[in-house]
Parts: sequence; C-alpha cells; structure tokens
Amino acid sequence: MPRLPHPLLRPANLYLLLSYALLSCMPLAAPLMGVQGGDPWQLLGAGVFAWIAVWALFKRPAWFHWALLPAFLALPTELYLLTYYGQGISTHHLGIIAETSPSEALEFLGAKAWLLGVVLIGVLLWFGSTWAVAWRTRALDWNDRSRWLVLAVLGLALAVLGAQRFMPSLPAWARLPVETGVFARSWPFGLTARGIDFYKERVYLAELNRRSAAFRFGATQAGPEHGPQLVVVVIGESSRYDRWSLNGYARETNPLLAKEENLVMLKDVITPVSATRLSVPVIISRKPAMQSLKDGFSEKSFLSAFKEAGFKTFWISNQVSFGKFDTPVSVFAKEADDVQFLNLGGFSDASNHDSVLLAPLRRAIADPAQKVLVVLHTLGSHWNYGHRYPKEFDRWQPSLQSIAKPDYTDTRIEPQMNNSYDSAILYTDWFLSNVIGLLKESSLPSSLLYVADHGQTLYDKSCRIAFHGHNTQYEFHVPAFVWYSDAYRERFPAKVEQLRKHRKARLSTENMFHTVLDMADIRYPGERLEWSFVNPALKRHKRYVDSWGWTDYDDATMKGDCREVIAKGKPLPRR
Repeated sequence: MPRLPHPLLRPANLYLLLSYALLSCMPLAAPLMGVQGGDPWQLLGAGVFAWIAVWALFKRPAWFHWALLPAFLALPTELYLLTYYGQGISTHHLGIIAETSPSEALEFLGAKAWLLGVVLIGVLLWFGSTWAVAWRTRALDWNDRSRWLVLAVLGLALAVLGAQRFMPSLPAWARLPVETGVFARSWPFGLTARGIDFYKERVYLAELNRRSAAFRFGATQAGPEHGPQLVVVVIGESSRYDRWSLNGYARETNPLLAKEENLVMLKDVITPVSATRLSVPVIISRKPAMQSLKDGFSEKSFLSAFKEAGFKTFWISNQVSFGKFDTPVSVFAKEADDVQFLNLGGFSDASNHDSVLLAPLRRAIADPAQKVLVVLHTLGSHWNYGHRYPKEFDRWQPSLQSIAKPDYTDTRIEPQMNNSYDSAILYTDWFLSNVIGLLKESSLPSSLLYVADHGQTLYDKSCRIAFHGHNTQYEFHVPAFVWYSDAYRERFPAKVEQLRKHRKARLSTENMFHTVLDMADIRYPGERLEWSFVNPALKRHKRYVDSWGWTDYDDATMKGDCREVIAKGKPLPRR
C-alpha cells in the first residue's frame, strides 16, 4: 500500500500556504523594481512574526482568512503604485481612494479600466478558492503546546509595548528592540495598521475642525484709512512652470497674459509636495512644508485672517466637493463666508471648464461689502488634459480630444498628451486674463496672486514617467505671478516696488500665506514679514521637497531627463 504524503504536502494545503507566502513577500517587490524603501528583510520578518501571532491566536486559517480579504484586494493596487509611483499603499493613498468617486477612478484608469475588472475578478476567485481550502482543511490547525508558549510570549510583548506607551522613561533594556512602524509597512497584516491610521486621520480632521473653531489670528488692517479692496487668489492645478511662454516656452501658451503691464512673474517658486490635498494647505495656511504629509493643522487659513480684518470671503471651486470625508482642503474652504463647489462632473469629460468660476466671481466682486477676498480653485491642467478646455482651444494636434479613453501610462500617446497639455495652459491663460478683466472693471484697488499646487512630468526625452506624485523638478517648480491694478499701485507703491524687486527670489508656496496678508496690509501678532515677497524684510529660507525624505531643493542635483530631485547628502526623515 503506497505511503500517503504528509498532510501539509497535499496540493490544496500547499496552494494555501504558497498564497500566504506570496502575500507576505510583497515587501520584496519594491527592491526588485528599483524602489527605495525600508529594509525588505526586516519587513518580511515583521510579516512572519504577524503570521505566527495571528495563527497562534486563532488556531486555524478558517478563523482568520476573511481578515486577509483587504490584502488580496490591495495586492494589484500595491503593484500599480510601486510600478508608476515608486511607493506602496499609504494613509495618503487611502485618503485619495476615499475621496475619489467610481466615475473619476474609471476615467483616471482610462483604457486599463477593463484590465482592472479582469484583475479584480481574478483576485476574488483566488481569495474564494483559498477560503474553501482554509475552511475544509484541519491539517493546518495549531494544536500542540508550542501554541500556548507563543501566546504567552505575545502577551508579554503586548504588556511591554503598553508599558512603553504609558511609561516613556523605561530603561533601554526593558524596551522591545523593534520599531513598531515596521509592522505597518509589512504584509499582509500591516495593511490593518494602515487602515487604522487612516481612520484615526479622519477622526483627527473632524476633531481639528471642531477645535479650530476658537482659533483667532487677531488680524486687523494696518490703518483706519483702508477702504474698499479686492483680493483674488487663484490656485492652479497641475500647471508646469516651463510650459508657460511667459517663462520662456517656445509655444505661445500665454498670449493674453503677456499683454498685461501690471503682471509680475515669479521665476523661482517651488511646492514641497506634488499632490493637491497636501500642497494646498501649505499655500493657504501657516502649515510648514515638512508637516504637509500629515492631514490637518491646528490653525486656520488666511480666509479667517481676512474675515477678522473685515473682509467678506469667498471660496469658489471647480474641484470636486467634499462628501463623506472632509478633505484637508475642504476643512479650510469651509472657513469662507460663501463656499461654492461647482463641479458635479468630477474630473471627467462631464466636468465644467474653469470658465464656470467667472460668473460667481463677478457676483463676489459686486458684493456690497467691497472689501472682498476670493479664492478660486481651478481644475487647470488636471488629467485628462483634453477635457480641461473647449474645442476652440485645441490648438496643437494631434490631441487627446481625438481619443475616447486615453491612458496616461501609454507612452504611444506622448504627442497627444503634450499637445493637449499645452492647450490646457493656453486655456488657463484665457481664464486668468478674464479674471483680470473682471477686476479691471471694478475700478477698486485690486490684486491677484496665482500659484499652481504642483506641476507635471510629461515623458520628457528619455524619461518614462508621466503625471504627478513623483519627485521631479517638473512637479516641484511651479508657475506663479502677481497682478495689481493701477489703483492698488497708487495705494501701495512700496509693496509693488518690493514685488518687482523680489520677482527672481527663491520662494516656496510657504511664502504665499504671509504674502497674501501683507498685500492687503493685514497685520497680526506673530506675523513673519520676512516670508512676504512684497516686503523689504524678506529673507531666504530653506526650501524642502518630499524626495526620498525631506530634501533641500537648493542643495540637490537633478538626475536624468526626469530631473529627479536627489539630495547631495542624506534627506531628513519624514515625520
């Protein structure tokens, strides 16, 4: 009679164990793709430790297998992010997923949407088949005494961790020689820790909104003689510095703005991060660059400072509105007296063009308050570039408007991408020219600050990446300018003089909060006039960008045709 194989070696059980091993080996994918990150073997070890702990606690796979469903579903996303963005799933990515509707996700994926569906079906079949094995087999039950020993060790470890949390002065010998953050980056159970972090951030944002209700800048205008005044801040989207003809680009993408005499281009402005939900808070508040990866901030934005100084404030947005979860941007937007989110079509071809902002801007300018601040949050050059402008602005051919569902990861459409991107900048030129035209019609002292939240990478030469969320100079260096009316120059000649003097200064989006308030001559305790580029007190400060940690932009090298920002020394760690 033939000898039966050991139960663990039966095909079904081997299939289950190999599936678990595949999930656990995800940390090894990053170095195989050339992506820098934590020590993969350390992460793999943390994953193995988690397996032992879970198996000891639940005894058999059937009792914990359903907890692995998020890991099965996240596997394709993790590989996608590693391939195109050089990083795995983070709390930030979970936030983006929570704030993105299915229609927006489908448009973003383009032609790969069908592939996603096939992959999803395959993953669900994979999960279902492993669940069937886990439910039927008893060969993988942990029945011997070693399980109780492991549970005792785990209990002791949890007790030490609890002591470390509540008694930070514990001596070094009494602490566990592990970094708890490693577990959150491991697979597959580390995803649970990331999900918990995401939930905590949502709770934190809600609590922050309640806590900041009592925050005050103590802001006032410098003198009682100040009369009516219009201040407009336009937040651009995905606009790239070197694609503006005003900054030397060969194609004439700014024919209308080029005619404006009172327009001062700012030649050297960088954003610390290349994602809207992280970069906008740095623009509109005193949130430091190196805190930009964390959701929320304990202070309010310049909207509240303007309100304290007697201005009526408007937030008029062509971005998507906030829904179930308050986004980091919408927390600040709700400070305005009048909040309008006008885009019901998301980022699809059903979305509005930025011209939808002009009518409410006209009404805001005509408001009886006459001391008015308006923030316009545009769609600018957000993907799909071909959807960001009407057909009459489709100047350069071939364009994305001729492709039903373009996929930005498809290098074959590089010409269409670049042409449509330039046409989107051309439309932004038209839009901003119309905003200036409305301010001119008012005859009130008026000023406008435009700054983009981040730029774009566009398959430059040998560079094989596109879009944003990377660490390239093309995404950190952003276009920005200030326009002022003749009446504004008459009221604030010294500010205009300093603006022109500092047009080539090394600036960051961190400077915008301080400058906007200074432009309106608003003062408050603790102000930092050395960060205002319309003030003689302006001083240069270090400009950090998120590139493998916090890298000093002005002490970095630009690597290859992608112009990847690489620190000469060791970047400061993300915190």
